Amino acid sequence: MILQTEAIVLKTMDFRETSRIATFFTKDYGKVKGVLKGIRKDHKKFGSNVDKFSVNDIVYYQYRNSDLHLISQCDLRNYFFPIRQDLKKSLAASYMLELVNSIMPTEEENRDVYQLMAEYLQSLGEVADTDKLVYIFQIKILALSGFQPHLDSCLKCHKKIVGRAKFSTQLGGLVCLECPLSDHAATILSPGTVASILHVEKNDWSNSLRLTFSASLKKELKYVLNNFLIFHLGRKLKSEKYLG
Repeated sequence: MILQTEAIVLKTMDFRETSRIATFFTKDYGKVKGVLKGIRKDHKKFGSNVDKFSVNDIVYYQYRNSDLHLISQCDLRNYFFPIRQDLKKSLAASYMLELVNSIMPTEEENRDVYQLMAEYLQSLGEVADTDKLVYIFQIKILALSGFQPHLDSCLKCHKKIVGRAKFSTQLGGLVCLECPLSDHAATILSPGTVASILHVEKNDWSNSLRLTFSASLKKELKYVLNNFLIFHLGRKLKSEKYLG
């Protein structure tokens, strides 16, 4: 079956002497992996070098008995030059790629995730506060993938959280101050941090960008989101260490 779609390059690797394997997150078919035969031998064969986080129009032959398909056409749509000229923004874009590749299943359509990636990349080229964009992306990708941290009620007594609460890295959510907790790494969060996460989960990208993130709020968001991802994935992302 021949399929055509818009796609963001997640990762690439050289294959044999002349070809390259690329993993895309596509607008219509989710995460797709394909081989671009001869791209390293003849650079004019495709209209793109399939560089990471570039947006491309691709045409591929879908093999039914394999998750590696044949990319017959790949034409560049957006290269995001402003991001590539800024080291921190480029690292933030690479972080997005690794996170999406780690969380999202293969060949499962999710247009909301594709739209989120596109909005994130567009904002990276326009918004100065890179850290804020990373935190908003983390919150929204977790919500869209169904793995957001439990913040509405206490994980132990199930009462609604009012005011300050402890975030447990072992349990992956909030525990009220009245419940005992053996997690020595648990940190007390301010109500503003919880409210900000819930706001981002419930609102679209543009409305989320209107939030103001103080230095203390960013510190708590970084702790919660990075530790929750470790809880969910069972490991740290390699690109996380390069972010501020």
